[in-house]
Parts: sequence; structure tokens; C-alpha cells
Amino acid sequence: MAVMTAGARLEERWREILSVHARTMCEIDRALHPYGLGASDFEVLDLLVTEGPEEGAQCRVQNMVGRVHLSQSALSRLIARLEKDGLVERTMCAEDRRGVYVALTRGGRHLHAEVLPLQRAVLARMLGDDETAPDSAPPSGPAGCARRPM
Repeated sequence: MAVMTAGARLEERWREILSVHARTMCEIDRALHPYGLGASDFEVLDLLVTEGPEEGAQCRVQNMVGRVHLSQSALSRLIARLEKDGLVERTMCAEDRRGVYVALTRGGRHLHAEVLPLQRAVLARMLGDDETAPDSAPPSGPAGCARRPM
């Protein structure tokens, strides 16, 4: 039996983390697909709710980039889709014309509230929190990913 080096153990653990992440994102995509959302769409809505729980609260797009794990251009495209769907609205920053603020619309807040339990149930199931996980189908692999078209 071969002895695993510290580097090999780290690499194995890293691959496990990536695998859990990929499977979890796919499951979130699958759960939210009937609502026209994907995992990244939900993350933006969730961040906006968290950052500005009161209606009309805005968040600067540049401040969201590192928190949603998307490039600035990918985040801008995603926000444009959410705006087209009536879930968010964008406004220019008065102090800095390069800056853009984004805020949830009433419809965005409503949709977030509606799908939040679905996303949380997937997290509970995939990340092993047996106390909050509903009895549901076992997780499946990435083959069934339902991503929203770009």
C-alpha cells in the first residue's frame, strides 16, 4: 500500500471540494430552473437581499464582483439578464459616472423569497445538514445541469 504524501492529500482534498461545489451548483441550477434562474442568478439576488434588506437598497456592482465569484464582465451580463427579466434595476453612480448601482425590484424580492427555501434545501442535502434536509431525491451528477443560456 502506497503512503500518501502531504501534497497528494491536499490535491485529493482540493478535488473533493471542487466536486462537491460542481454537484451542488448543478443541483441548485436544477431546482431553480423552473423559475428561470440558475445558481449564479440566485447568488446575485441573495447578495442584494443580504446587503439591502429594505426595499430600494442599492449595491455597487464593483463591490459585488469578489462576492459572487464571477468576473466583472460575466456579472454585468448576468445583471443585464436579471434587469431584462424585471428582477433588478441599474442606475448610474452620481459621484462616479463609471460606477453602477443595482437594486432588487419588488418582483426580484418576491422571486428570491419564493426560491430561497429550494436553494437552502439543496445546500442542506448536498452539504450534509441532515437536520434541515427534506426527504428528497439523492444528488445526481453534473450531466443534468440546467444552466440558463447566456
